[in-house]
Amino acid sequence: MNRRNFIYLMGCGCASFGLHACTSVPITERKQLRLIPEAKLNAQAEQLYEKVKEKEKLSKDITTLNKIKNIGSKIENSITEYFARSNQPDPTANFRWEYILIENKKVKNAWCMPGGKIAVYTGMLDITKNDNGLAAVMGHEIAHAVAKHSVERASRGTLLNVGTKILDIATKGAVSNVNRTTGMDTVGLLSQIGIMNPFNRKQESEADYLGLIFASLSGYDIRETVKIWERMREANKGKEPPEFMSTHPSSTNRINNITSWINEVTLEYPPIS
Repeated sequence: MNRRNFIYLMGCGCASFGLHACTSVPITERKQLRLIPEAKLNAQAEQLYEKVKEKEKLSKDITTLNKIKNIGSKIENSITEYFARSNQPDPTANFRWEYILIENKKVKNAWCMPGGKIAVYTGMLDITKNDNGLAAVMGHEIAHAVAKHSVERASRGTLLNVGTKILDIATKGAVSNVNRTTGMDTVGLLSQIGIMNPFNRKQESEADYLGLIFASLSGYDIRETVKIWERMREANKGKEPPEFMSTHPSSTNRINNITSWINEVTLEYPPIS
């Protein structure tokens, strides 16, 4: 069974699991599958966030943390106001926003858990450089939560696992035989490279696009986003895996995509007062 047919039979499964499982991403309107309750993931995220705060060394740089909170607050309010003006449900209505700054110069990263639990590593500040850069990164991470990407990934993972088991039964154990013969989860690896990785890269590109919108709505200069990825590309020079092996698009592809979106986003999503 080729990848296209497998996705058609197993990935679309909206009718099998109920039409309520098929929803759309806000703004982009991309159809997505949500089988896992969002409230469940949000609750799990809150527990994990508390563990992160206990385990990691939190920065004592209150000035920078307040800057992160201030930028986050602007993005929060802009998102809520945008959906209110558009007469659409606010996808962040049930979020319990929180921000931390983790002291780790080696980690150039930031993330947002489901429900609005955000962390920025001090190493990322060397990449963002300024408020516009920080807003671009935070807008991207918040976009993952707004688009319910974690819910979608968990749902896809569940569906893929079920589909693999059904395929194994339908082929009288052929999947299990392949794994036993190779001594590894070969089918799972092929699924990861051929299905999940491309899907995750699609989510990352969607978060790049939505992040530009959220930063623009909040009054930040989104042209800085290109400079961020240029700096990130330089910092990761020689370390990036081939794109097909990665869950993220290459820095070069991100730069090209973001460059092509900037004028459109600037015109269609001006700052909300």
